[in-house]
Amino acid sequence: GEPVKKLKLSTGEGLSKLPNGMPIPATLPPEQPNIRPKQTKEEKKTQRRVFRKSGEEEWTDPTMEDWPENDYRAFVGDLGSEVTEEKLKNAFRKYSSVLKVKIVLDKRSGESKGYGFISFGSVDDYVKAMKEMNGKYICNRPIRLLKSSWKKRALFKH
Repeated sequence: GEPVKKLKLSTGEGLSKLPNGMPIPATLPPEQPNIRPKQTKEEKKTQRRVFRKSGEEEWTDPTMEDWPENDYRAFVGDLGSEVTEEKLKNAFRKYSSVLKVKIVLDKRSGESKGYGFISFGSVDDYVKAMKEMNGKYICNRPIRLLKSSWKKRALFKH
């Protein structure tokens, strides 16, 4: 290999540049540790964490933080691969309390897994949608609506 260059460093004279040619800064930048700023009590209250359990494993589920806290959520199954969140939301447009629509995607391919969830703010819209929309066609397939069981699987909210 190449011989290693040895540098002679004397006290202060001739040290205006580093060996790679970069100028030496007059002062070093302050060290910035990777720490989040301290949260106020109000910020802590608004930040939700949902803890989940499957078998013996327990974990925090960050995907649940995006959903409204006291919603009425339905599982939507048998979705065709051409159904997008926009098309699904459009199919439920007559229910004014629809809060959120989410189609579950495969992590690797990015394609629909054929199911999703829809969140309602009103129990009346939820019940009407469950009765009226179950078996209705969205694009070229009839959908299947079931009560979402996410609340049963959540251990507790923090």
